[in-house]
Amino acid sequence: MNTLLFNLGGPEIIVVALLVLLLFGGKKIPELMRGLGTGIKNFKEGVNGVKDKILDETETEKEQN
Repeated sequence: MNTLLFNLGGPEIIVVALLVLLLFGGKKIPELMRGLGTGIKNFKEGVNGVKDKILDETETEKEQN
């Protein structure tokens, strides 16, 4: 597998991970990842809410016609 993420190979990902570790330290990384996970969860809930609302509106329009 030549490409992993955004055209980055294994060595590049390792370098990025080491830079993050040096910048934030080992104790801050779990907090950052937890915050990132919470943000992604909230985003998905928002997207699903909008999607459900659109589906409900289209079903209502179909019933009215």
